[in-house]
Amino acid sequence: MSHSTSTNASTSARSSDGLDARRKRILFRCWHRGTKEMDLLLGGFCDAHIADLSEEDMDALEHLMDAADADLLDWLTGRKPAPAEYDTAMFRSVMAFHTPA
Repeated sequence: MSHSTSTNASTSARSSDGLDARRKRILFRCWHRGTKEMDLLLGGFCDAHIADLSEEDMDALEHLMDAADADLLDWLTGRKPAPAEYDTAMFRSVMAFHTPA
């Protein structure tokens, strides 16, 4: 997965035009996490991939978004291992998106 171009933490770089209601809601939630770091991590990933996610992918992303910001940040930065419940293909996709090649 390629890294997105520059983004603004306060607003999504991707327009929600043309997205169905569920994708719009997920995009909004990814950019309004409560911490700037998580806005950038999940929002950037979502900007790049929301239009192409399957229903199952969206289920997995919504499950990941249910985790607390502090925990999710620790897992994504490698400070702590993700518990099995969250160490999913979607979690690994978000990590890979932010890992330099």
